[in-house]
This record gives sequence, C-alpha cells and structure tokens, in this order.
Amino acid sequence: MRAEASQRARKSSLALFFGACGCAIAWTLVATAHAQGTAPREWKLSTALGPAYPQGRAGEVWARLIGERSGGRLAVRHFPGATLAQRDPAREFAALRDGTIDLAVGSASNWAAQVKELNLVALPWLFPDRPALERVLEGEVGARLSRAVEAAGVVPLAIAAEAFQQIATRRGVHAPSDLAGLKLRSPRPMLFIETLLALGALPVGLSSSDARSALSRGALDGEVLGVAAFGAARLYASGAGHLLVWDAFADALFFAVNREDWAALSAADRELVRQAARDAALEASALAREQAGDAALARIAREGTTVTRLTRAGKEAFRVKAQAVYDRWSTMVGEDLVRAAEAVAGGGQPPQAR
Repeated sequence: MRAEASQRARKSSLALFFGACGCAIAWTLVATAHAQGTAPREWKLSTALGPAYPQGRAGEVWARLIGERSGGRLAVRHFPGATLAQRDPAREFAALRDGTIDLAVGSASNWAAQVKELNLVALPWLFPDRPALERVLEGEVGARLSRAVEAAGVVPLAIAAEAFQQIATRRGVHAPSDLAGLKLRSPRPMLFIETLLALGALPVGLSSSDARSALSRGALDGEVLGVAAFGAARLYASGAGHLLVWDAFADALFFAVNREDWAALSAADRELVRQAARDAALEASALAREQAGDAALARIAREGTTVTRLTRAGKEAFRVKAQAVYDRWSTMVGEDLVRAAEAVAGGGQPPQAR
C-alpha cells in the first residue's frame, strides 16, 4: 500500500512539474508574440473634431475599417477633441511624430506650424471653388504637400478636401469696408489673422463658449468658421444672423501614421491601412461637400440667417486688399509650389488676373 501511495505521489509531483513547465512555455510564447508584434495591439488615432464633422468622421471610419479588415489584429481607438495632444490641435503633429499618437487625421491649417508648405491650402482666395481645391490636392501639388509632411517626420497616406471657412457677422458684410473695425473670432493660424487685419477687421482669440456669450452681449461682431460649425452652434440665435460665403480660406485633411508604427507593419498590412485611409478620405470629402452645399445653406436661410454669396467679382475686392498677405506667405510656402497650385486652380492665371 505504501508503495502504491508513493507511486501516486511521484506521478502527482511530475504532473505539477510538467504543468508548471507548460505554463512557463505558454507565457514565453505570449511574450515572444508581443515582442515580434504579432499580438493584438490598440493604436491611438487622434482628430481635433468629433464625428459630427468631416475630420472626426474620417477618424471614426478609418479606425473601424482598419479593425474590420485586419480581423481585429490591428485594433484602433479613436480619440476626438485632440485629447491626446492636451486638447490643442496645434500639438497634434508633434505628438504623432514622437509616438504619443499612432495615427491622426489633421487639418492643413493646424499642422502648418510644423510643415510650412501646408500654409498653401489657406492662402486667401487661391482656390475659386471646391472643385479647384480638389484638383490641386489630387495632382502633383498634393503629392508635393505629402512629401513635405513626410519630410517633417510622419508618413502621410491620404488627403481629403475640407470645407472653406466663411464669415458670420451681426450685420451684413458685402465689401471690405464693411469689415473695418469689426471684432471677429478667428482660427489661430497667423495666416488667418494677418488676412483679417489686412481687411480692417480686429481678430480676437476666444473659446467657442466665450464667443457665443460675447456675441449675445454685443461684445463680438462675428466669427470665421465653416458652414457646418455655424449651423451646429446656431450662431444666428446669438446675434450673428448674417453669413458671408466668401471662400477665403480652404482646408484639407491629412491622414498620417507614426513612422515607427509604419515601419513595423508588413507590406500587406501597410496596404490595408493605406486603403482604409483612402476610403475614409472619400467619406470625409463627401460629408464636407454635403455640410457646406446648397441644401445646407438653404436650411440655414430658412432658420432665419441672411446668406450672402460673393460672386467671383465680389471676391476680387477682398482679394486685392489682402494681396500683400498672399505675397508674403507665398514666399514662406515656396514660390514654385504656389505657382504650380495657381496654374491648376485657376487655369494657369495668377490670382490677380482672375
């Protein structure tokens, strides 16, 4: 009996030993898989805006497509509101380059401080309309902008045309003289601010909530923003009942990946991520067209806003007054790049001849 008990004890000890070895081997395999990048990993994707806007929608769609098409191997979590960059879109590019962020959909105006060539997109009245913007971004000029983004430290995969920035005011604006002395909330890029100053306006920096309050009190005269943002904020209810569609500043969305993350992907996964970016870019462009199109403007007008659309001749008076700003920033962007964009956007004629 004692012999049988001793044999059972030896078998139990051996089972425990081999069980422990099995666990150790399993953990080693898991650790090896993580080290080789084969285990599921959650990437962080940043956008400055939420899914109600083209930029946020692009991030949401891009994250979903990568996850679906990789069967979950490449999991991506979307962080809107620039939460991964201290809620400051101007910090987003550096965070993407340094690896705090893995992927991002950023606007040209927000990334232009780190990539000077991106200021091209917002040159005042460079693009007479959205089709001209799309032609430029889809051609060699767009490719040159992508190369500039890559030279600055991240890997660009796709570009999408965004909406133009318009101007909402308490009273109607039809000519540059109507802007004289008006206090306008402006986007932060200096190109926007210098253009408004050249037109006689007084740009101010306020949060969106403070701007609503200031408009209601009459302490602010208006705001530079897109049609979608105007409608979402119902600025007409705060006193800004006039919307001038002047198409002064264009914008574009750049889909980009951290360089080290990109290098770690297989060729097949790179193509998967790139195609997902292109598909998300198409959806973002479609939403931008919809939110700033005729139907959107008609809806805003029905809600009580006076919508004024400048003709090409009407834009010319504003453009001429801002010409010095255009010229100065063209030098910073690169004259050859600006001339190439002008040729595509305006049929080979420089802005002053349009």
